[in-house]
Amino acid sequence: MSEAQTLGLQELLRVSPVADEIARRFQAAGHRLALVGGSVRDALLGRLGNDLDFTTDARPQQVLKLVKGWADAVWDVGIAFGTVGARKDTPEGSFLIEITTYRSEAYDRTSRKPEVSYGDTIGEDLVRRDFTVNAMAVDLPGRGFVDPHHGLEDLEARVLRTPATPEESFSDDPLRMMRAARFAAQLDFDPAPEVVAAMTAMAERLTIVSAERIQAELNKLLLAKHPVKGLRLLVDTGLAGYVLPELPALRLERDEHHRHKDVYEHSLTVLEQAIDLEQDGPDLTLRLAALLHDIGKPRTRRFESDGRVSFHHHEVVGAKMTRKRMRELKYSKELTEDVSRLVELHLRFHGYGGGEWTDSAVRRYITDAGPLLERLHKLTRSDCTTRNKKKAAALSRTYDGLETRIGELKEQEQLDAVRPALDGNQIMELLGLKPGPQVGKAYKHMLELRLEHGPMEHDEAVGALRAWWAEQQG
Repeated sequence: MSEAQTLGLQELLRVSPVADEIARRFQAAGHRLALVGGSVRDALLGRLGNDLDFTTDARPQQVLKLVKGWADAVWDVGIAFGTVGARKDTPEGSFLIEITTYRSEAYDRTSRKPEVSYGDTIGEDLVRRDFTVNAMAVDLPGRGFVDPHHGLEDLEARVLRTPATPEESFSDDPLRMMRAARFAAQLDFDPAPEVVAAMTAMAERLTIVSAERIQAELNKLLLAKHPVKGLRLLVDTGLAGYVLPELPALRLERDEHHRHKDVYEHSLTVLEQAIDLEQDGPDLTLRLAALLHDIGKPRTRRFESDGRVSFHHHEVVGAKMTRKRMRELKYSKELTEDVSRLVELHLRFHGYGGGEWTDSAVRRYITDAGPLLERLHKLTRSDCTTRNKKKAAALSRTYDGLETRIGELKEQEQLDAVRPALDGNQIMELLGLKPGPQVGKAYKHMLELRLEHGPMEHDEAVGALRAWWAEQQG
């Protein structure tokens, strides 16, 4: 028995009580049930969790009847695609289960949704799956191993192949091309040469897939253990041109500070360095910001008279480009604004020269970053990819100094939510105003004073407000 098979057997024994229980229910009703796809793959890799995927010859309505009364919860949101979901609570923990009727999916040339038809054999089901490593099954309750497409061999070789030809597989569902990049990122597998060739030749087919499905795959890729590997595959095959065209565009540029790297390579390095700074698991906001932080450079590149290349205001242009791309990919408004804001702020630290940070500058840095401050720290530190160790150390020391200053000022002034000494109601009362633009202008002025000079006593603030108002009237 190979190492993979040994690991798989151990994992299957762990989940066997719940798997065997449900399998016997199906068997008693005259139906077949098998553990399939990612569950078998992960069992063989020794990483099977409590999410279990099954396939069956029973039709969806029959599946519903069989799991009701046994599962602790049942849902049918995927029933139109032949999938029934369930939760089973056991002393070993809760298992999330998906049971899908044998099926085949195919797109026509214009549809964004798969047409679903049901099959009668497990062989029909396995040949329509995306990759051979996901086209293995364990027949239950007998535990016979079903591997008609040599997925175990490919698993041990760490290769991604398709059960049918890549052209057939990607025609059935073009999103599988992105899934190849995602699995490369998650599992550190390499797609077979014929898979890469088909991805390259068929990249344009991705245009029929909805933005929501593309976004979901991109997120899984970015949150994986090796996202750079998956991103390189997207770029090299041309798929990125239909998903994130700003990324391959960076290959044409040269970074003005690091002429040994183009901006594309720099951005991938920044992403890897940002990942190294994560403390509480993968952070999609930080990873997107790290990847996209320099996408404004191609549009802002200028060749100066002294031979240097400049990218003035690329952070502002990049923030707009980020916002536009993320909206097109149907990201939430909150995530879009957070990532765009980080892109806009990623150069702020470098605007203060050798670290001559006034209290006013530190307050503005904190206020502008708001709840994104910790991520901005990580992004800024990650953005240093120079090979000059002395320069890198100096930048790190300078940022250490800034973080120390931020900590000291926060402690002194409660800077997490900077507000002026007078609120809108007090301003209206003192100046005899009704709600309107003038109140907003006054509030903004008082906030500027707070940022510039720090906390003010009430009487001092009242005097400053009246003085400003007198100037406005003059």
